[in-house]
Formats: sequence, structure tokens, C-alpha cells
Amino acid sequence: MLDPSDIEAKKDALIWSAQRCFERGLQTNAGGNLSVRLSSGDAIVIKPSGVGFAECTRDNLQIVHLDGTIEPTPFKPSKDMDFHLDLYRIRPDINAIVHCHSPWATGFASAGIEIPCLTVQTIEKIGRMPLIPLSSNGGPQTEVEITPVFRDPSVRAAVLANHGTIGVGKTLTAAQYLAEIIEETAHIAYVRDTLMAAHGKTAADLPKYGIAMDARAAG
Repeated sequence: MLDPSDIEAKKDALIWSAQRCFERGLQTNAGGNLSVRLSSGDAIVIKPSGVGFAECTRDNLQIVHLDGTIEPTPFKPSKDMDFHLDLYRIRPDINAIVHCHSPWATGFASAGIEIPCLTVQTIEKIGRMPLIPLSSNGGPQTEVEITPVFRDPSVRAAVLANHGTIGVGKTLTAAQYLAEIIEETAHIAYVRDTLMAAHGKTAADLPKYGIAMDARAAG
């Protein structure tokens, strides 16, 4: 039996995350998606199709069980629901997913370029952001393409070619922060590459460690 207070708390958390994504320009219109696992049962709260991040409310968010059963709702299920459910099934450490079409990161994805982890923060928080290609028929990525990448428990973020980004976490806040770091890193990478080209540089140093303690231990 799902706990109503758990549902309300998770809906409010998802609304906060969605609003934050919208305010920071990570997602406009009704694209993208985000979800959070309930603590009181094998189910999630997820944004339905056709609802914008800025328009999420307690009344339009959906409850979906991990077996795919959707609680009664007048809204269409998310086009991305299947890959969300799959990630929760295969990764018990994942309690939240933020998927958005943030412009800098999606620019890299559309160019077929993996976003480099070029700051100490991305080395520490992410490590690597795999680039997941389109489906075999050229359509958007589904659980067929996404799930195998996330079977690696070290993967916390990925970039979807010609599509957007995925950040996962133990909490919705953690997943939200990853979505922001992905976009920030893509912006930094573009500025770095532009400056390097303008100054005739072809290579730049990258950090090996994300925290000073690791660097000192290695030394």
C-alpha cells in the first residue's frame, strides 16, 4: 500500500526539480522528463507527456508501478516511461532520474561528441558521460539503447545523441545537480575549444583527480 504522505512529498520534490530545470534553462516546452522512486512501494512519480516542467503540479503528476501499471489518470504516459522504469529495476541505487534537453549538452550530443569531463568537479561527481547513439531505426533512444549503458553501476550520467541528457542519483536533488553539472560542463567545453582554436592550441591538460586528497595519495 502506497503511503499518501510519501506520494505528496515526492510530488513536491519533483515539482521543485522541474521548476529549477525550467528556471535555469535546462528544459523548455513539454519535452524532457523526470521521475522519483517512492519509498513506500515499488512505484515512481513521473511527469506525464505533454506537461511542461514549469506546469508540474500535484494533480498532473503520475504514479506508475515498476511493473508498468499506471494509476488512473487523464494524462498520457511519458514517452520515456519505459527507460525510466528499466533503470529503476536494474539499479536499486537509482532513486531519481532527470532527463532534459539542455541546449549546450544537446549541442554536443547532436554533433556526436562525448562531453569531456574536463573539470575537477566532473571528474569527482561523474567520471565519464557516455554518448548513447540513436536507436537502430534513427529514432529516439529507448531502454534498448539506454539500459545496457547504465548496467555499469559507475555510470551516473549519459548524453543521448540528438536528444538530451540523463542524470541519476540516490536522491532527486543529486540527480538534479548532475543535470546542471552536465550542462555547465558542456558550456565550459565549448568555450575552452573555441578559445583553444582562436589561440592555435591543439591540446590542453585535463585533471586526473577530483579532490586534493586523492591527488596527494597518488603522489
